[in-house]
Amino acid sequence: MKRTLITSALPYANGYLHLGHCAGAYLPADIYARYLRLKGEEVLYVCGSDEHGVAITIAAEKEKVSPREIIDKYHEANKEAFEKFGMSFDIYSRTSLPGHHDTAREFFRDFREKGYLVDLEEEQFYDEDANMFLPDRYVEGTCPNCGYDHARGDQCDNCGAYYDQLKLKNPLSLVSGKSPVVRRTSHWYMRFDMFQSFLESYIESHAGDWKDNVLQQSRSWLKQGLNERAITRDLNWGVMIDDIPNIPPGKAKGKVLYVWFEAVLGYISATKELINILAEQGKGSSDSWKKWWQDPETRYIAFIGKDNIVFHTLIFPAMLHGKGEGYILPDNVPANEFLNLEGQKFSKSRNWSIDLRDFIADFPEPTANDSLRYTLAMNLPETKDSDFTWKDFQARTNNELAAIFGNFVNRTLQFAYKNFGKVPDLPKSSKWLTLFWKNLISYFESSGISDNELLGRVPEELKKIFNDNDINLIYAVWKGNREAGAFYERFRFRDGVSETMNIARAANKYFNDEEPWNSIKTDPEKAEKTIYICCQLVRSLAVLFAPVTPHASAKIFDTLGIEYLTGDSPKDDKSEDYWLQTALPADLEASKLKEPELLFAKIEDETVSVQQAKLGVKIEEKVKDVQKLISIEDFSGIHLRTAKVLKAEKVHKSKKLLKLLVDTGEGERQIIAGIAQHYEPEQLTGKTVIILANLQPAKLMGLDSYGMLLAASDKDGKLSILTTDTEDMPPGAEIH
Repeated sequence: MKRTLITSALPYANGYLHLGHCAGAYLPADIYARYLRLKGEEVLYVCGSDEHGVAITIAAEKEKVSPREIIDKYHEANKEAFEKFGMSFDIYSRTSLPGHHDTAREFFRDFREKGYLVDLEEEQFYDEDANMFLPDRYVEGTCPNCGYDHARGDQCDNCGAYYDQLKLKNPLSLVSGKSPVVRRTSHWYMRFDMFQSFLESYIESHAGDWKDNVLQQSRSWLKQGLNERAITRDLNWGVMIDDIPNIPPGKAKGKVLYVWFEAVLGYISATKELINILAEQGKGSSDSWKKWWQDPETRYIAFIGKDNIVFHTLIFPAMLHGKGEGYILPDNVPANEFLNLEGQKFSKSRNWSIDLRDFIADFPEPTANDSLRYTLAMNLPETKDSDFTWKDFQARTNNELAAIFGNFVNRTLQFAYKNFGKVPDLPKSSKWLTLFWKNLISYFESSGISDNELLGRVPEELKKIFNDNDINLIYAVWKGNREAGAFYERFRFRDGVSETMNIARAANKYFNDEEPWNSIKTDPEKAEKTIYICCQLVRSLAVLFAPVTPHASAKIFDTLGIEYLTGDSPKDDKSEDYWLQTALPADLEASKLKEPELLFAKIEDETVSVQQAKLGVKIEEKVKDVQKLISIEDFSGIHLRTAKVLKAEKVHKSKKLLKLLVDTGEGERQIIAGIAQHYEPEQLTGKTVIILANLQPAKLMGLDSYGMLLAASDKDGKLSILTTDTEDMPPGAEIH
């Protein structure tokens, strides 16, 4: 059995994850991990929060709290969001844990003893007002490479260039806002120049299998020549080194390991943490972490975004090689490009962003997370920057997940539940079908002829059991699972998911061509065989879609009453190849069905409009609007009145809108209110409510609305209508 170690870049615990992060280093890794587990391979998927460095201290200063409060807040929030999104980490750890600090100091101590580190003096920006040296992220200025005027101290987010902070033009301290001075300080530098030849050979050994963007960026760095790189910083938050033997305390005081050096070691410390937990449960020994990091039989895949390439193709491999002890190197680093949002780059400062936790709050159904996973998977920036749009999210959900995959599953299980109450038994005329199904697969696998000829040369004895529709469907799932798997193996996830959806398309065609709604009346045995085969395909699709839609797959397995096969982090290792088995019939006969439910809810135009309207509204602008004072003359133009609800009903094709007929004291009028998810129509009939009576008429879902119903919302978005404290207040009463 193969063994694969998978890591995703550790996200900074200084803010909430957004969809760009998900598409970069996390969703692709999770799809891959689930796929390999379904293949029966042994997998360890490691991630966690990066909790040190200047990004954390800056966030703490902005929120006027301690760094510990920042990391606790964002670690827990992001961990919860990942769980609801369906990430199947074996462990999601933290770099603030003592075990990580021990591992990082061990590497530092070892490199110092081996002569890989050198103690050098350097010039660095110093803020005289704040009385501190300025780490790179505490400085902003003009990029020396492209002229971008908001470049960071060591890297330009506009052109991607790295440079010494002293080359930054027009530098300003982010602490005091003033121009810093230059002072001398001393730091430990790692001699990466000692690893130049080794890294050149390592990179070129992967010239045939790594992505071109990964190879070219790595080669570019090597071509420039590797130099010493500082691995310590003057900072009070991070992995301290003042307790390491043979270092004068005064020399190490106030210095921590640079976050770029110690964060990647979080993959190793997280593995040790997990193995120790398992060892305490009697599952292996505490030394068994070494099989993941020091066994040549383990293959290591590092998933990252393109801004992290050199750290995982050059710096981390140099560190692993320098440590020795048999540490393995990344076998592949399938870095993705960037995901844009509605044609623009993600920007938290402009509120041009969608945080994962906000998406989950707005779409709480677990399968809605699958809709997001699927949309992102079909737009992954695998070779170039790509784009997420709400319209595409709607189209992917409605036209593909709901109309193709969900439609086949629903129509099959509803038909089986209504007519049989279970997966139907095979009729006597088809009692050998499962055996011949396996023979048909054997024919496909061993024929040695082109795909175009396969279907035309099916042996006659198999045609006595299967009609053309049967053969075409079984061929589609046999061919599709292999092609999807081959794409996944090459980290082409968009193509892999597309192949899986093609199987669902073939399944729908089969259902239409077989017409079981007719044969159940004219030829019941044919209908039983058709629905038996369709139920097999439902189970197959649940497995094949599991890497990208695990919540929907779990729902299908629950309805079928069979074992869940979603590729989740396993409690016990399994070595069966469930992926390839999807082409073969499973033991489903007499399986009692639960009442089927729709897998995917369609996304309405109204929902898309609401989400689009949220983009670009800055938090500061919202606060400013709330705090803006108005005069009594301004308020006098607002006419609030009581009204009695005479009739309430749901608006066709809208989940959120109710149509109300209200008595205003001066006549009746129609108001369209967005409260259908909070109130049933009968709850409102007869109630006295508060309305904005002099609002300009509006048209919603094609219906005219003459006024606005007032309601309050809590922090979770739950609405509560405003009313008077007595129900006998007459309609039309003025609100003062």
